[in-house]
Amino acid sequence: VQLVESGGGLVQPGGSLRLSCAASGFTFSSSAIGWARQAPGKGLEWVSDIYSNGRTYYANSVKGRFTISRDNAQNTVYLQMNSLKPEDTAIYYCIKGDLRGPRGQGTQVTVSS
Repeated sequence: VQLVESGGGLVQPGGSLRLSCAASGFTFSSSAIGWARQAPGKGLEWVSDIYSNGRTYYANSVKGRFTISRDNAQNTVYLQMNSLKPEDTAIYYCIKGDLRGPRGQGTQVTVSS
């Protein structure tokens, strides 16, 4: 299993970023993929999931601002993040299955003016 995140960076409050997760080494189209994040000094926090049937789930803290999607032809999952807040600052990880599953190396998102 290999998961490679990209798309992080520095953005001002209210801005947007789109994260990507390129997956390989397993049957992507039949797998649930999620995003989690870890802020400095805090534990891993679940953000969003997308299942093989396309159903999506979001943490209350990001609902209405973040959108998860997948492209099975490209074995890629996306996280569109809008209306970003300073409290969204964290390392964002792509995870196969639940929070105990394999994950990538993460991509840093910093929201600051």
